[in-house]
Amino acid sequence: MPGWEEENTLLQGLNSYRSTIKLSPLTKNKPAGCLADELADKIKDRPCVPTVAANAMPGGTGSQYLNYPKLLKKCNIDPNTTGAGIILPACVPKLVPTLVLTNYTRTGYVKYINDSKFTGVGLGSEDDWMVVVLTTSTAGGSFSPSDSVDVVYGFINIFLPLLAGFFLI
Repeated sequence: MPGWEEENTLLQGLNSYRSTIKLSPLTKNKPAGCLADELADKIKDRPCVPTVAANAMPGGTGSQYLNYPKLLKKCNIDPNTTGAGIILPACVPKLVPTLVLTNYTRTGYVKYINDSKFTGVGLGSEDDWMVVVLTTSTAGGSFSPSDSVDVVYGFINIFLPLLAGFFLI
């Protein structure tokens, strides 16, 4: 399974970091993990500029490229009830573990890692890209599967602004 080791190493590092600031550990969330995997697969060929800071993806918002509605449906995430979550991509050549962790704990992403409302996590990696999807324990942020995932407007209106950090950091 590609990326499994890097993802587990990052989760251990994030949880170790969170314990030092007296936060509960992040637990794996299956739908968020699916979304992180799918997003990592979609962006794996995007250019990566090697820096320690989190990298933005060049080329604009890319919403037409990523096809969020299709990804949500594939991961069984209801866009009408899921709004409290965030997607944090980072590009690190060869996914060097210490540099990947640094991208999440010493950049603008740290405010999300330090936020106690985030309790769940999904991780995905492909090539030089790592994607972390944080979830909450609230109904709107748990990424719980639902019976209907046909309407995507709730996701686009609520979750997409959070995704802006994906491109601006």
